[in-house]
Order: sequence, then structure tokens, then C-alpha cells
Amino acid sequence: MGVSGSGKSTLGAVLADALGCTFLDGDDFHDATAISKMSTGQPLVDDDRWPWIDRLGGAIGQALTPSGTAVAACSALRRSYRDRLRAAIPALTRFVLLDPNPDELQRRLDQRTGHYMPASLLGSQLATLERPGADEAATALAAEASPLQLRDATLAWLEANDRQTGRVWRLSGHEPFSPL
Repeated sequence: MGVSGSGKSTLGAVLADALGCTFLDGDDFHDATAISKMSTGQPLVDDDRWPWIDRLGGAIGQALTPSGTAVAACSALRRSYRDRLRAAIPALTRFVLLDPNPDELQRRLDQRTGHYMPASLLGSQLATLERPGADEAATALAAEASPLQLRDATLAWLEANDRQTGRVWRLSGHEPFSPL
């Protein structure tokens, strides 16, 4: 989760590869009206987001592997959006907030091409962002780290949180993950 340009899609793809599960990019679930609105620099409002969140939550539920694993990139900027996703997904749902500093975000967005989300909407996304509460299954990572470092930090966080349940993460083509 995080604002545009934080690296959600990049991390999601490498994390799903490591876990051997499906990766879903939330950007693929926006309808044409929402994409058009964002493309013209208009921020989305909740009424624009609810159908998108519902479509994504349903797709995540369908994509779960037999072990209950799927990875999705989604802004999930507000707690109410995360709550709605949790309600739609029939498995334990966790969030990793990619949290780069605003200057780095602006640099990334200024250099990005071919995406409908203009850099001009960064301010509205930052204003909308509600950091996960202590009672949410979430962690925050400094997004300036490399995708592989972020993947490893995410896997270590997942593994540490699952020790008490006895769940073992098996990486695709690898032995069970154990952080250093």
C-alpha cells in the first residue's frame, strides 16, 4: 500500500514471485471513468473508489492459493479502504506501507512515463493517506530501499508475525524462508 510512485507494483511483483503466488496490480481494476478522471488531474473521491476496492477485493479472494496467499498492490490510503478489503478477502490480510519521503516520490513521479496518474495528484494522495494503526496487521518500510531489500524485509515481517501460528512461508523454488 502507499501513494502513487511509492513502489507498490515493483515490490508486489517480486514478493509474489518469491512466494510463488498470483500478483494483482490494483491499477488494473480501475474503471475507465476513474482512469479518465485521474488522467485529467482530478483526485478520486470515496464514491469513485468503493467499486474499485470491491473489484480488487473479490479478485484477491479468487486468486488465493490453497495456502491462502496472494499479493496485491493497492493504495489503500484510508483505514476504511483497508477495512473494506479485509472484509472482501477470505484470508488473513496484511498491509505493507511503502513510505518514501515526499522529495523521492516527486522525483519518481516526474520521471515516470506512460502512467495515467499525474504527479500533480501526489499532494492529494499524501493528504488522504491514513497511516495504519497499531491495531492493524501492517508495517511500514522506507521505500528508498531496493526492491529485493523490501521483499526480504516484508518476508521477514511476515515470518515473524506467523511464528505463533506455525505457518511456514515456502518461497517459490526455495527452502522455507528464514530471515538472517
